[in-house]
Amino acid sequence: MIKVYKSFVKVYKRMNQIISIMEDYETMLKKVQEELPEITHGNSRFTIENVKGHLEGNKTVIINLRQIAKDLDRDPEHLLKYLLHELATPGKFVRDRAIFGTKVSATKINKKIAKYASEFVFCSECSKPETKIEEGKAGVMYLKCQACGSRKPVKIVR
Repeated sequence: MIKVYKSFVKVYKRMNQIISIMEDYETMLKKVQEELPEITHGNSRFTIENVKGHLEGNKTVIINLRQIAKDLDRDPEHLLKYLLHELATPGKFVRDRAIFGTKVSATKINKKIAKYASEFVFCSECSKPETKIEEGKAGVMYLKCQACGSRKPVKIVR
């Protein structure tokens, strides 16, 4: 009878230890979940709006480039510099419109914006758009993912 009682006490103590460990685990799990960054785009599919614009003589006018940059969560000037470099054309923002110095098709601009998004927006590890561009040591720019935490260097757009 004493052996059964001692065995019962050992099992009871062990169960209390396991319960304590599980409570600690659940506390840590809740803490980690609270510290995770918020998902800004939810489970919906991320889409990039097509450019809207028209031709004025030999110039191309885009009226929604600032909105596209806002949707990508990037600086409109950074996006414009990238497009000007890739399309090899002069251009600038005049109020809310982006004006390119040559005739450029909307299809070509949309392809360059998709290329910009793959280089400067989407994470190369998890493919999510929740990223930020940060400056590191020696002027190197990094794409830091808010979802998975990875960092990769990106080229500087001048």
